[in-house]
Amino acid sequence: MPTRLHVLLFLVALATAACTTPRVHPGTAPPANPILPGWYADPEGAVFDGRVWIYPTSSARYENQLGFDAFSSSDLVHWQKHPAILDKQSFPWATRAFWAPAVVRNDGRYYFFFAANDIQKNDEIGGIGVGVSDSPAGPFRDVLGKPLIGSFHHGAQPIDQCVFHDRDGAWYMIYGGWGHCNIAQLNSDFTGFIPGADGAIFREVTPEGYVEGPFLFERKGVYYFMWSEGGWTGPDYRVAYAMAPTIDGPWERVGTILQQEAGVGTGAGHHSVVRIRDDDYRIIYHRRPPGETAAEHRVVCIDRLEFDECGKIRPVVMTPRPAAAP
Repeated sequence: MPTRLHVLLFLVALATAACTTPRVHPGTAPPANPILPGWYADPEGAVFDGRVWIYPTSSARYENQLGFDAFSSSDLVHWQKHPAILDKQSFPWATRAFWAPAVVRNDGRYYFFFAANDIQKNDEIGGIGVGVSDSPAGPFRDVLGKPLIGSFHHGAQPIDQCVFHDRDGAWYMIYGGWGHCNIAQLNSDFTGFIPGADGAIFREVTPEGYVEGPFLFERKGVYYFMWSEGGWTGPDYRVAYAMAPTIDGPWERVGTILQQEAGVGTGAGHHSVVRIRDDDYRIIYHRRPPGETAAEHRVVCIDRLEFDECGKIRPVVMTPRPAAAP
């Protein structure tokens, strides 16, 4: 466990490092963004056996969001659609607003976490559920018969979960809407959580500017905590991040790395990150095509995620081609 001095030295080095983060062209990119046909949002990326999978939210009205499709590719160019891999028939407690998947493999099985019902208070049924399948293409069946998290903790609406596998083998969930973010350690079969030393399960880790859509990954011994800011229906939706030497933080905002670009797209946010190979990272996110203002008109895009010599994330240059309507 890093000492307080270790954390302090990390933050001082990060603040004083003579590094620049110029906007750079992402280099090789897919032939066109968006990469998926149709209106989709909140894309979760994962790599299973050398194939990249994307699990998005169907970008529609809440009452029509009743399941999930998936897409997979071996080259980031040609995508195979896997329709209806999870639907409400297998989750009777979930009735609408199926949002923001997080999919991981554990002990040879695939676990699909998602939010449903857009609950507004604790006496409503809904929150974060979990399904399981023997295939990344589903079908996924309900693990618990109820939400894994079905109430508010520290003000966080139970949505937008990211599931992270740490180097020591521990699994964590980081989640939350309404401007609050919590972290909790999952148990080994994903049916519940492990209390901390103080007996608490959920610990708030909300950084400056946080709204929703957290994502956590580790690179070269540094933890990156990313999130979305602004309003999801507006053009200024964007992604910011923090860095820390440990999963316990502290999470001090470094800056914005993804935001709208004139003539390319607006409302760029709610992303995930995948490592394709070695130090090749990609950010998968949604944005609106130029001129689109409808809340549900969002498309899935992918670009390179670049780092400078100090490990800071360079501002993402969205692939400079208009994202045509699907």
